Amino acid sequence: MNASQTAPTDLHLPSIHDYEPLVGAQVVERLLKKAAKLCDLHVVHVNSTYYGGGVAQLLSSLTLLMNDVGIRTGWRVIQGRPEFFSITKKMHNALQSGPINLTNLKREIYEEVVFENAARMHLDHDLVIVHDPQPLPLIRHFRKKAPWIWRCHVDLSDPSAELWSYLASFIEHYDALVLSLPEYAQRVGPPQRFIMPAIDPFSTTNKELSEADIQERLAHYDIPTDLPLVVQISRFDKWKDPQGVIDAFRIARKEVDATLVLAGNVATDDPEGQEIFSSLCKCADERIRILSVQDSALVNALQRSAAVVLQKSIREGFGLTVTEAMWKGTPVVGGNVGGIRHQIEDGTNGFLVEGVEETAARTVQLLKDSDLRRKLGQNAKETVRKRFLMTRLMEDWLDLIGSFEAHFLLKGRASPQSMT
Repeated sequence: MNASQTAPTDLHLPSIHDYEPLVGAQVVERLLKKAAKLCDLHVVHVNSTYYGGGVAQLLSSLTLLMNDVGIRTGWRVIQGRPEFFSITKKMHNALQSGPINLTNLKREIYEEVVFENAARMHLDHDLVIVHDPQPLPLIRHFRKKAPWIWRCHVDLSDPSAELWSYLASFIEHYDALVLSLPEYAQRVGPPQRFIMPAIDPFSTTNKELSEADIQERLAHYDIPTDLPLVVQISRFDKWKDPQGVIDAFRIARKEVDATLVLAGNVATDDPEGQEIFSSLCKCADERIRILSVQDSALVNALQRSAAVVLQKSIREGFGLTVTEAMWKGTPVVGGNVGGIRHQIEDGTNGFLVEGVEETAARTVQLLKDSDLRRKLGQNAKETVRKRFLMTRLMEDWLDLIGSFEAHFLLKGRASPQSMT
């Protein structure tokens, strides 16, 4: 008996059929047929946090939807000491071109904590998908009987050569490497595939909210609504350039009065977040609100009520907060980097910008022109409907899983390199 059979009648887990009004009956039927061929499999995802950041959001929705279509799909989270996550945060930064001093001690701590997790994990599944650097070395500690895939979500356009050389010693043991974009491809032995993230339109972050619900959330956090809202939603991370957002807003306010809300959270695997949040709080005033909260309904309310959403990233693996705002019909001004430029078509469904001055200029333009806001917002929502809903993400994974030889997935007897 599964969870949906034992749950109270007023509870509802996401279903593939919920997507039919958005993507059409043919898409749903196609997905069910693909899933039926894989229904004997038991899949598991492993990452480093249940909340905070896009990976946790993706896995929360994707694993439920995969179970709904008949593929048993689990989700494991590794545990770690503070120094472990401090090291893996430095790795994250170095993969996105930042510096790193990768001492022998740091390597020892990193590998030791993963080894400890391996001793507690029982990964005897038909497919293991490991996300990002934190749990990467797990593969060294299992007798591999089925394919292992490493899914890296960060911007790999310019990784630290020293760090990449070290991580490659683990990556080479995997049967495939999945990245968000082709421009992140690396010289490694395992075949590489490219899957862009997507959103769940029925999650608390993205579902429709009544005006009363929106106003209740804003009032709960004492967010003023007497002036237009300019909003950035993101983890407190230097790559999101929150200080640049504040600088751009201060320039824009010289022409148009508005309120800025910088809202985010400190993920459990990101020890730098609290320090960045504390430094930003020094910039807060009556019209600059800085919030560190874990409240998906507030995120939804802010994205729906904003006149402009900013995502002024310097590096961005993909940028799900951009997708979320676009889905709500809100125009987004985003940094011309990484996955943001695969979502925003400049001047058609939002704006791509370089630097503080251009961010300020586009913000002013949108605040002054309600017709432009409406046009870009409508185009943005349609872009997400066509390209960035969870059904497309699940189909990409179904295609990838299906591309492995079926007898290798089920019995582990064929070579993983037979993947086409």
